[in-house]
Amino acid sequence: MKQNSKPAEVDVIIVNYNAGSMLRDCVDALAKQDMENFHAIIVDNASIDGSIAALPPLDARFEIIKLDDNTGFAKGNNIGINHGNAPWIACLNPDAYAAPDWLRQLLAAANTHPDIDMAGSTQIDSNHRHLLDGVGDLYAPFGFAWRGCWHHPLECLPPTGEVFGPCAAAALYRRSAFEKAGGFDEDFFCYHEDVDLAFRLRLMGGRAIQVREAVVYHVGSGVSGAQSPFAIYHGTRNRTWTFVKNMPLVLLLLFAPLHIGLSVAFVGRALVKGQFKPIISGIGASIAGLGHAFQKRRKIQARRRVSVIALLGMFTWSLFAFFGRGSDVRPWRHK
Repeated sequence: MKQNSKPAEVDVIIVNYNAGSMLRDCVDALAKQDMENFHAIIVDNASIDGSIAALPPLDARFEIIKLDDNTGFAKGNNIGINHGNAPWIACLNPDAYAAPDWLRQLLAAANTHPDIDMAGSTQIDSNHRHLLDGVGDLYAPFGFAWRGCWHHPLECLPPTGEVFGPCAAAALYRRSAFEKAGGFDEDFFCYHEDVDLAFRLRLMGGRAIQVREAVVYHVGSGVSGAQSPFAIYHGTRNRTWTFVKNMPLVLLLLFAPLHIGLSVAFVGRALVKGQFKPIISGIGASIAGLGHAFQKRRKIQARRRVSVIALLGMFTWSLFAFFGRGSDVRPWRHK
C-alpha cells in the first residue's frame, strides 16, 4: 500500500454515477500516475450498479464518499472539493483514463505562471484512438461553446497554449481561484458547468492553459449517453444560463439576438433529428430560470476585473471553427 510522504499537491475528484467497469478502469489508471502526492476523492452519487463495490482494494491516497442521492456532476464535485485542501484541484470523469504522466504534466504547465487558474488535457477518444475527443472548451461571442477538435484526427492536436477554458472531464483548477469564483454552479446539475466556471474565472482575470502533453483517453458521455435527451435538455438550458450570468451587459444586449436566433435554428435541427422534445423543454427551463440567473450575474459582474475589450479577445470568432468544431488554442504569452 502506498503512503503519501508529504501533503497532497492536488485533490483529484471523481464523481461516479453508475459508471460500471469504467470507474474501475479510471481508478486503475489514476493509481499508476508517476507522481504519488495526490489525494483522490471518489464521490458516489447513490449508484445502484455495484460500481463502487467492484473496485479493488484502494491504497491510502484514495477515499470514497457515498451520497444518499444523485446530486449531479456540479454538486458532486463541489462536495469532493470541499472535502480536500490541496492547492490544486483536478476533476476527472469516471469514463476518462489518464496516461501515467497526466497529473505531472498538468501541474508542471499550470505552475509556469501565477495567472494560470485552469489547465486542460488532451482528450483522445478512448474507442477510436486515432481521433481527438477535445482540446479545451471554446466560446463564441453569441453564447455557444464547443470542445475544440472534437473527432478531428490526432494529427490536428495543437501545441500547448492558451484556451478559453478546460473541459472538466479532465481539468485542473487553482483552489484559491475556484473558491473565490464560487465553485461549480449546482443549479446546472451537469453539462456546461465547466464553461460557466471558466467564464467566471476569466472575468476575474484567470487564464487557462491547454496542455498537449497531459493525455487522457475519454469515452465521452459514457454514463449519460451522447446526444441523449438528458444531455440535450441540460446542455440547452445551461447554455443560456451561462450566457445570461456571465456576459457583461453591453455584450449581452449586443449578442442576445444572435443567441436567440441560433437557438431557434437548433430547434429546427432537433426537429429533423427527432430531438424536439428535450430541446424545447431545455429552452423552457432556461426561460423559467432567467430570474435566478440575473440575480447571480450581479455578484459575478461585481467581481469582473477584465475589460470588455480584453474579454472579446478571449472568444472564438471563426464561424469555420464553430461549425467545424475546430481548435482555437493560442500561443501562450506571459503578461
